[in-house]
Amino acid sequence: MFAQLGYYICTPFAWLTRLFYSLTGSYGVALILFTLVVKLVMLPFQLKSKKSMLRMNRMSGKVKDIQTRFANNKERQQQEMADLYAREGVNPMSGCLWSFLPLPILIALYNIIRYPLHYFMGISKEVIEKITTVATGMGYTAPTGSQAAFGEIFLSKFIHDNWSAFEGQFDKLIDLDYQFLGMDLSVVASSVFGQFPGGGWAVWGLLLLPIATALVQLAMSLITMKQTGNTDTTGSTRTMMIMMPLLTLWMGYSLPAALCVYWIAQSAFSLLQEVTLNKYFNKILDREETDKERAKREARIAKYEKQREMMAQYQDQSGKKSPSASKKKQQQYKTAEKKQAGTNENGRMGNRPYARGRSYSEDHYAD
Repeated sequence: MFAQLGYYICTPFAWLTRLFYSLTGSYGVALILFTLVVKLVMLPFQLKSKKSMLRMNRMSGKVKDIQTRFANNKERQQQEMADLYAREGVNPMSGCLWSFLPLPILIALYNIIRYPLHYFMGISKEVIEKITTVATGMGYTAPTGSQAAFGEIFLSKFIHDNWSAFEGQFDKLIDLDYQFLGMDLSVVASSVFGQFPGGGWAVWGLLLLPIATALVQLAMSLITMKQTGNTDTTGSTRTMMIMMPLLTLWMGYSLPAALCVYWIAQSAFSLLQEVTLNKYFNKILDREETDKERAKREARIAKYEKQREMMAQYQDQSGKKSPSASKKKQQQYKTAEKKQAGTNENGRMGNRPYARGRSYSEDHYAD
């Protein structure tokens, strides 16, 4: 099932690469144009995630503040972070998917390069066996050992070298030339170490391609960090910045050189895309932040005006109620005087109605 799924994924990519090869006649140029088209197709899906990622970078100060204030309460920290993302309209996972897209494309392209007859040309396995039989009768020897994984590449190169004998014999068969800028893109760079330092540009170029791929990957990481304002080069960020170029370097020496051409083109187009989109979205975010600050200022002014109106209304209502309040106080005084007048006069001493107690009586102990 997975093999069938992989075939259907590779088929459109193979068709696109074959189209560009038929138009240009250059395998390397076809790979570069293929990379450009894939980047353009994916661009609309990356726009929203790119804007979200830039907005998250601008929120880094608020995120660090939450992490500091709730360092000992992870549950509260997560809740505060979720509330912050909700208020700002940011999805922290929106940029993750697109960052992994180059990897499956690379895997699909690797199969197209590794199986040029089956994927690139679209020839069935039964016909490939017939082509192999004809080539064997002409002196072709299938590779063995570690080179056996690239059997179709060796077969397609044999067909190119003897194209006059194969032309017109099999449907869909293409005269595939792997030469690009004096290098054979079907060759694995590690296989020509023994020819160094001789061999000319054909060897030197193959050995330099993986290094160039790693350097472009490193430059892309550094410039992307600078463009997004992320200057943190510690911890996981530093590890990823070092590991990705090293992984690229290892893959460049382990896989056919054609993949290095794709990776260099992909990194170069990605770098151009990063610089352009960062400049474009930073202007939009600056404008949005200015509008937000203006809205906040207007909201503060409106709130102040409302509080002032409420205070004025309260003062007006207090002024209107003051005469009645005075009458109420006068009534309270009269009631108090009546209560005082109703006390036992025997207990009065001057103005003190209860100086001798409520039940005082001069005749209490009289006979």
